[in-house]
Amino acid sequence: MSDVLEKYLPSHTVSPIFDLIEENNIHLKIVNERVTRHGDYRRKSNGVHQITINANLNKFRFLITLVHEIAHLLAFERFGGAIKPHGREWKFTFQQMMLPFIRPEIFPMQLLPLIAKHFKNPNASSDTDAQLSVALKSFDPETDKNFIFELPAGGVFRIYNGKIFKKGAKRRKRYECVEVDTGRIYLFQPNAEVELIMG
Repeated sequence: MSDVLEKYLPSHTVSPIFDLIEENNIHLKIVNERVTRHGDYRRKSNGVHQITINANLNKFRFLITLVHEIAHLLAFERFGGAIKPHGREWKFTFQQMMLPFIRPEIFPMQLLPLIAKHFKNPNASSDTDAQLSVALKSFDPETDKNFIFELPAGGVFRIYNGKIFKKGAKRRKRYECVEVDTGRIYLFQPNAEVELIMG
C-alpha cells in the first residue's frame, strides 16, 4: 500500500498517512475522475471504512482530500453519528489532522500561506476557496479548460455535462451565467473549470 501512496502523495506524508489508513482499518479506493467530487467516505454495513479518491488529483490536492475524508471517519467515531458532516466537530478534526502537514517539506512555499489561511476555518470543499483552488490547480497537468473568471464577459462555454452557458456579470463572489437553451440563470464559482466555445 505505501508504494501505491508514494505515487499519489508528497513523499514526507506517505508514512503518517499509511499509519492512519492501517490504524483505522480503511479500505482506500483510487478511482477514475468523478466530476462532482474529489473523494468520499462511507461506512459500509460490514463495518469497513471505505474512502474513495480520484486518481487524477495532484499530490497536494490528493493529500488534502484524503485527510478531509479520514477526518469524517474520526469525527463520527469521536463525536457520534448525529453530527453534521461538515459541522464544527469535523472542522476541528480536519484542522488538527492537517496541522502536522502544513510545512515547507510538504507544500511548496506559494501554497503554504493559502493553506494556513484555509485551515483557520476549512470549507466543505477546498474548491469553494477560490484562491486556494486556483493555486492548487497550477500543479495539475495542462488541460484545455479555463476558469470562469478568465473568460471574457459574454463568453460562451460548455460544462462537464454538455450544457452551454453565456457568462454574465459578477454578483459578489460568483458569476451569473445564462443557460443558452433555457434562458435560466445559474451562479458559478469563479474557479469553476469550463470549456470556452466562443470568446
